[in-house]
Amino acid sequence: MAKKRPQTKGQPKGKKAQLTDGEIPVVGAREPCPCGSGRRYKACHGRAAAHAVTELVHRPFEGLSGEGDWVALRELVPAATAELTLKDGLPEGVPSVTLATVLPMAWPGLRREDGSVLIGLQNDMASGDLSRDLADTLLQALETEPGKPVSGRRAPADGPRLQDLLDPAAPFEPVVHTGFEFWIPDSENATPDVTASLERANAAAIPTVKLAGVDAAYWCETPEKNHLRWVMQHPEEKLLDALARLHAAGTSGLGEGTRLVGSFRAHGLMVPVWDLPSTVQAADVEKPAAEFAERLAAALATDAPLTTEERRARGGLTNRQVTLN
Repeated sequence: MAKKRPQTKGQPKGKKAQLTDGEIPVVGAREPCPCGSGRRYKACHGRAAAHAVTELVHRPFEGLSGEGDWVALRELVPAATAELTLKDGLPEGVPSVTLATVLPMAWPGLRREDGSVLIGLQNDMASGDLSRDLADTLLQALETEPGKPVSGRRAPADGPRLQDLLDPAAPFEPVVHTGFEFWIPDSENATPDVTASLERANAAAIPTVKLAGVDAAYWCETPEKNHLRWVMQHPEEKLLDALARLHAAGTSGLGEGTRLVGSFRAHGLMVPVWDLPSTVQAADVEKPAAEFAERLAAALATDAPLTTEERRARGGLTNRQVTLN
């Protein structure tokens, strides 16, 4: 059984400490709240902080430039980087800040010997808000000693989000890599652990290419067939209706032998997925994808009720939808 905590001396029984909310320190969830209410911290002044930490933010990247690409790099793309632009500019001694899908040893962040900063996107996060967690990693990395990784921790519930730190007008332009060699600018000085991590990551990476003609669409190669996965920012119900119209009309494909097979739901956005023959490469779907975007825009602009066949197509697409988070 847990030992009873001795009653704090120096305060008359039944009297509450005269503290403002800003003066109340953080203590263990099961400890008495420092405000003197007699309740546990988690049921008193810790309640709001706990709620902020655990509440799921369904669209954590909303408001950032290139929201669809943020989702793709978080969930779909093995190896990619993107330069980030801070609202207040780069601090002295930090030549660049780069987002990476994954870092060696699954580090949340890294400050290289030259002072440049990398933060990893595909990490387990401590709270329900990816944006706040990543912003906390970024702030830690900016102050980390060069040559050191960033340790994971729980972000403060009232801490800034990426939307507070990044320039919303700056473009977000991912660069997809064939492997993770970008981890090691000086491979001769890499530690054995990092080298082994690099070899494992490269072995598991699926060949992926970002299409140039449409936003947030990524071709990938698998042993049996290839795929196109396209992150779209349209409202989900409206997008499902539009895809159903095209599917029922037989115009939802991307050329001969291709087929719209379903969709993912990731971070509040829909990601339609097409099966492609193994002979179809990324360059082969550039023109079909651009033509599909035009058909989709027309279908999105239609407000007519769905026909029986379109409703049936919509039901099939909905049944094949998978939520990633």
